[in-house]
Amino acid sequence: MAYTTNPAMPKLRARAVEMVRSGKSIREVARHFGFEPSTISRWMKKVPLGGSSVIPTVPSIAKSHPNRIPKVVRERIRALRIQLNGRCGEVIFDHLKDEGFKISLRSVHRELDRMGMLKKRNGWKKQHIYPARPNAVKPGDLVQIDTVHTVRKDGSRYYLYTLTDVYSRWSFAWASERLGVVYSLKFLAMAKKAAPFVFRCVQSDHGPEFQHVFTSRIRNIHRYSRIRRPNDNAHLERFNRTIQEEFLYKAPETALGINKLLPVYLDYFNNHRKHLGLECKTPQQKLLGCCEGSV
Repeated sequence: MAYTTNPAMPKLRARAVEMVRSGKSIREVARHFGFEPSTISRWMKKVPLGGSSVIPTVPSIAKSHPNRIPKVVRERIRALRIQLNGRCGEVIFDHLKDEGFKISLRSVHRELDRMGMLKKRNGWKKQHIYPARPNAVKPGDLVQIDTVHTVRKDGSRYYLYTLTDVYSRWSFAWASERLGVVYSLKFLAMAKKAAPFVFRCVQSDHGPEFQHVFTSRIRNIHRYSRIRRPNDNAHLERFNRTIQEEFLYKAPETALGINKLLPVYLDYFNNHRKHLGLECKTPQQKLLGCCEGSV
């Protein structure tokens, strides 16, 4: 009989055998269930005299294949996968070549898949296309935007939007009680108005506040940082740490109170605070130097 996945078949087979052993003929039972008599006979041979409640379905897969990879090679692939802490098939393939095993890379991947040791991409995972990262050779060439999530003493949250120009380190910030695309667009509009240069590229992470509508509104200048590449936003992450250590720790725990004090701190940061990354210049001096050099 052909292989079946019907979950009721094991019990049906056992019932057919029970009917034969209770006095009915094999042909009668075969006509009753709609099977060939030879099929009922084979079922009879699979059940011991004491009887059984089920006759399990045996898969029709072949027990062996003449071209199957030898067992010693399969065991070595498994051992290397564990020994190398889950390294990829290409590395395992190269180790096998060094050890004198003759096997193809495709066969290594297939065996890892059969063993359940192959990492497969999630079909529901969104594919991201990353355009080339622009070189920050003048102000506005690359502007990084992010949010700092801060927890109050009572457990509630408020959010600090931050923005930094990679070339000049000119920075801007704004606190909000809520997080979302609407607030991200509002913050970006305020930053554009306050900045003494034009934004040519705005880079953000994949946070929900920078999705869908945000991307469509500034599609021509927006790009995402690469996933699991924290150095893509390194300049802004440093500003986030600085503003937390120098300002947030002593600021009020309300967005309104923070926004009243932020202009004073941002004036200090952009016009008076010297930056080691700018050779002990301020962002304003860097901007003025750029303007003088372009004249």
